[in-house]
Amino acid sequence: MADLAAAVPAVEELQVAGKHKDVLEQLVKKLDHALSGRLVSIILYGSAAMPEADHFSDLNTLVVLKDITPRELADSEPVLRWWREQGHPPLLLMTEQEVPNSTDSFPVEFRDMQRRRRVLYGTDPIADLVVEDKYYRAQLEYQLRSGLLRLRRQGGPILSDSKALLALCLESVSTFSLLGRHLLLLAGVEPPAGRRDLVEKLAKKLDISMKPLEILLDIGEEKPGADPGEPSELFAEYLVCISKLIAFVDQKEKK
Repeated sequence: MADLAAAVPAVEELQVAGKHKDVLEQLVKKLDHALSGRLVSIILYGSAAMPEADHFSDLNTLVVLKDITPRELADSEPVLRWWREQGHPPLLLMTEQEVPNSTDSFPVEFRDMQRRRRVLYGTDPIADLVVEDKYYRAQLEYQLRSGLLRLRRQGGPILSDSKALLALCLESVSTFSLLGRHLLLLAGVEPPAGRRDLVEKLAKKLDISMKPLEILLDIGEEKPGADPGEPSELFAEYLVCISKLIAFVDQKEKK
């Protein structure tokens, strides 16, 4: 079994909610026990890996193994099931070889890992990765367009259901905040840490109103006086806002 002394301190350095620290320590121990000798790395990435992590932050985690066969999947099943029952995003399982060979397929995810990660266990397979800009821009536009289409598809049938429509918008805030962060990086602008500062910088860089996202952040954070107004109107403005983000990324290819 690998030396936990090398893994646990990285967890202890995370300035996130105490419950996150505890569950990450449990994850490291459970995976190390289940996959003894086959576990290479455990990487926490995204907003939860940063000191300013908030209650929106998901515990996105990359688990790198020497190989992934039915045996590894079977041995890790109890841990995967436990993690899912905690309400966290599914663990991302990859082999040592798949990580460097997948940068053209998942450039946004790997750039996010490069900028915001904590090694919870083992080595750091992300540090020396090269992510090409052409793949990065293409996937960013794809994810923005996919998110917009999803909102239209799921929002259309519930336009008259204010509660469900607002819930749909709130559920998407995390995704579009992440993509907005990458939009700024694509534009050569260093994104700020906080989501409100991020929204403000996007509005300034693109010269557009980001009011729908500001309202959704207010509601999600239960800010006193937060008011969505008429949810169907907020939804319509939200779609327009996302369309403008897409137009900006689309123009980056043509310049």
